Amino acid sequence: MIEDQKDSHTETEDVFSAFFNMQKETIREFAQHFSPLEDKGQFLGFNPSATDIAEFATVTQEIHNVWLDFITDNAGLAQGQVNSFDPGQWLAIAQGIAPQIPTQPILDTQKIMVESVEIWKSVFNSLFEQSSEKNDLNRPRFARQDRRFSADEWQSHPAFALLYQTYLMMAEYLRNATKQIEGISPEKQEQLEFAITSLVDAMSPDNFILTNPVVLKRTIETKGQNLLKGMKHLTNDLRKGQLTHTDAKAFELGQNLAATPGKVIYETPLYQLIQYSPTTPTVLKTPLIIFPPWINRYYILDLTEKKSFIKWAVDQGITVFIVSWKSADESLKDIIWDDYIVAQIEVINTVKKRLDVPSVHCIGYCVAGTTLAASLAILAKRRESDCVKSATFFTAQVDFEEAGELKNFINDGQLEMISNLATDGYLDGRYLAATFNSLRGKDLIWNYVVNNYLLGEDYPAFDLLHWNGDVTNLPSKWHSDYLRDLYRDNKLVVPGALMADGTPIDLRLVETPVYIQAGREDHIAPAESVWKATRHFSGQKTFLLAGSGHIAGVINPPSANKYQYWTGNSDAPSLDEFITEAVETKGSWWPHWLHWIERHDLERVEASGKRQPGIKGDKVIEDAPGRYVKTR
Repeated sequence: MIEDQKDSHTETEDVFSAFFNMQKETIREFAQHFSPLEDKGQFLGFNPSATDIAEFATVTQEIHNVWLDFITDNAGLAQGQVNSFDPGQWLAIAQGIAPQIPTQPILDTQKIMVESVEIWKSVFNSLFEQSSEKNDLNRPRFARQDRRFSADEWQSHPAFALLYQTYLMMAEYLRNATKQIEGISPEKQEQLEFAITSLVDAMSPDNFILTNPVVLKRTIETKGQNLLKGMKHLTNDLRKGQLTHTDAKAFELGQNLAATPGKVIYETPLYQLIQYSPTTPTVLKTPLIIFPPWINRYYILDLTEKKSFIKWAVDQGITVFIVSWKSADESLKDIIWDDYIVAQIEVINTVKKRLDVPSVHCIGYCVAGTTLAASLAILAKRRESDCVKSATFFTAQVDFEEAGELKNFINDGQLEMISNLATDGYLDGRYLAATFNSLRGKDLIWNYVVNNYLLGEDYPAFDLLHWNGDVTNLPSKWHSDYLRDLYRDNKLVVPGALMADGTPIDLRLVETPVYIQAGREDHIAPAESVWKATRHFSGQKTFLLAGSGHIAGVINPPSANKYQYWTGNSDAPSLDEFITEAVETKGSWWPHWLHWIERHDLERVEASGKRQPGIKGDKVIEDAPGRYVKTR
């Protein structure tokens, strides 16, 4: 039995070794025998002079010095300490799962050989077609296409065309073969598919200098300055332990992000409560409280002026409050599930008392929506549910049976690793950012490795990416319980399985009207998972499916005129049946939500008194966005 396991391990290694080595061999063979360049001393039209060689040598020394300075400054890492946030660690994790993959479906070498011959033929034929008619219309087009390889350099040079076509063929084959593996649980199947995708994306030829013709061309044009700049980007990222996506100097909180005027009117060690200044003479009597997720900064809902949901809601005549959660540190090491629920109920009561109103509207985004569902259940159990007139859920899950790719990080081994990463009672937010990025590694990791480190490009000024990189730390006790009780054990939908603040939680008791929004392409809170909330609440339910994903599906202002949304029968037996009968509407879903809110309360009042935070006689703490959102 031991020998069989060793044999299986060896066979699997051979399969993946063949996958990686094939890229190297194909470009070597084709470059040697079919290079279209007349002068074999040239590469991509470059024949270096003595001056060029001297400049390359100077840049090479500068690159070496930058790396040496980094090693000197980080002697602990050089002596063997592991940087948990080094992008290379994610590749190692993905590769480590290879021995677990059954080999039988993968070892169909005959099919690989047949398709390989077809690729060679197509590239060989394109060589002669290109030599006879050199124009863009006749640029070789191959069976498999991927935007990573859309540049002319990939298409026009046969060696690189063969390389990326072979890579795409093998990547497709490995993914399909993994899906056909039998005899394993669905959870294990998903984990294997995720690992294969991560591994294949990491080994793409565009991620490496010598197998990326675009990088080679840039290196020749700049005489290596792109690699020097890229090395500076890399060492800066390693120092801060996080991949940079955007120009950090382009944005300042309170100036061009999180700039909607308002005041911090209340605070505790866990959160600050912000009230925004009205822009209309009258406002809806019932105010709105937004509970954003504490795994990110609240200003995802208050980006630039044109994208701000908060400003838009204020301009519609809504009195808006939002909670700004404090990024965890040692002082919050004992924070658990109960504390966030207690905080939400406390905020509801604070706003009611401040404005002297009987009820409020609430929005819960992502994990804060999950907690809002629990808060509503507790209020219902205590017969206090009238204090919430309506509840809206932005991409929030309550039933985690089909919670998507994040469940790949919820096995016992992953939970133990996460526990070990948590120091001083909190989990560094960079770990969570790396986890979310890995769900779309091709777009959020390797794309930036190529652009930032290999091409040496300047960082773009992109508000959404700035927010994405502005990470928050999490209380480790809460995080551990959240993963085990909800993602792994799905206890929230089991009546009485969870308690908070001494009260058992039963979602069936919730009769508050709810508006449930999901993103059709959401990979963090899949639409199918969000839809399940409609099965657990007992009151009036409105389900809306928005185009795009977890962020863009929510942050879609009417002025952008982007995407679409679907409405239909919220009592349909399944999401598929909802979609089949749904009506598609182009553009933003925000106006649809506003009409839903107004159906529950059309009464308006003067925007005076404490509706204007900081007015004479109204004691406030500080201007929005407050201190907590700036705490790192």
